[in-house]
Amino acid sequence: MKSYKGVQLLILSLVVVMILSACGNATNNDSSQTSEGSAKGSKDKEVKITLLNSKGEIQTQLEDAAKAFHEDNPNITLDVQLVPAGGSPFERASTLYASGNPPAMIMLDTGDVEKFKDRILDLSGEKWNEDAVENATSLTTFEDKNFAFPLAIEGYGFIYNKAVVDKAVGGTFDPTTINTTESLENLFKQIEASGKKALKVSSVDWSLGAHFFPLAYAGQDKDIGEVDKFVDALRAGEVDLADNKVFNGLMDTFDVMMKYNMDEASPLSGIYERDAELLGKGEVGIWFMGNWAWPQISSFDTSTDQQYGFLPVPISNNVDDYGNQEISSAVSKRIVLDKEKSSPEQQEAAKKFLDWIVYEQKGQDFLVNKANIIPAFKNITLPAVDPLAQSIQDYIADGKSEQSMSLLPADHWSNVGASMQKYLAKASDRASLAKEIQGYWKGVK
Repeated sequence: MKSYKGVQLLILSLVVVMILSACGNATNNDSSQTSEGSAKGSKDKEVKITLLNSKGEIQTQLEDAAKAFHEDNPNITLDVQLVPAGGSPFERASTLYASGNPPAMIMLDTGDVEKFKDRILDLSGEKWNEDAVENATSLTTFEDKNFAFPLAIEGYGFIYNKAVVDKAVGGTFDPTTINTTESLENLFKQIEASGKKALKVSSVDWSLGAHFFPLAYAGQDKDIGEVDKFVDALRAGEVDLADNKVFNGLMDTFDVMMKYNMDEASPLSGIYERDAELLGKGEVGIWFMGNWAWPQISSFDTSTDQQYGFLPVPISNNVDDYGNQEISSAVSKRIVLDKEKSSPEQQEAAKKFLDWIVYEQKGQDFLVNKANIIPAFKNITLPAVDPLAQSIQDYIADGKSEQSMSLLPADHWSNVGASMQKYLAKASDRASLAKEIQGYWKGVK
């Protein structure tokens, strides 16, 4: 009996061990499943991210894109905040950081990216870097790390309404014939003779200070390295703009622009939206602006055949001088991702949005067809749908693209723009303008 009881006890002990072991395994399995479930839950939990938009003309399109992105990613809500009209994206982003509430994504001008590089994510490992067009990320790469997503290639110059200009020249207008200051003025005269106003000059500081005057820098040489040297010399006080050929040639052209400006009597009175309307309705033949203005222009043109294009801004009467046949273009807007306040989930959601733009059909459709943006990625093969983007693409394809000045100081447009506004209003002369701009550069660190 003792032996039988011993066997029973042994069997009972083994059963208990097996049960405990099974319970332990069950507990471990449950823990594993719980862990996996938590990981899955974290991926699917609702995440809200914000994009600070500094391209006001595509605010509506971005809001629509945010809705489309949310449809594809129901757990991610994207809110688009707009930089106040006329405001600097650098200043707005700086204010938000100072308040401790920066957005997950910030749309900056190229020159502002480096100022935030200690507060934003290194994006070098993202797949889209491999698909970016040549040099798209070079200006935002520091110590072999790229910190920004290249959103848009933009260009600017004289936008012409083909219907108005065709009538003025009495046939089909050939844009290649405008390659000197003299030929530009002759075109202005023809437009005026046809009964239309020749030109609209926008007086906003960002147009004059960030786009028009920088042509005086970029036009110094085809080699951007030489242009950088010129700007460095300007900063060091070693350049006399009053004696500079390109500066004087550009201002000669600006004098012609002032003469034919439809608002010559009150040159500072116009507003951007009205300027787009004047060109779109064919009340004026030419407007100095960039392709970002297409949504506004097209909204006012009710014709079935909307045809527009770009003319270069000439800087001399020598056809072969650099700048007389080139359009200024470059990657202008970049999106950076905050790393100071954004959670890992928000950062991943923001990265997903950037991938959505580059690789998903809806994202590409937003970029090219809805926002009229020239993409900075080789894999996006959708043809430009608007004539201004097409015109810029043609200039680039023909090797007639002048590199835009993407690394100017954040306050350049407001300071130089203000000086240009005084000149436009005839409240200063060329010598004073040159002196003011040289003074500005001496104060730049």
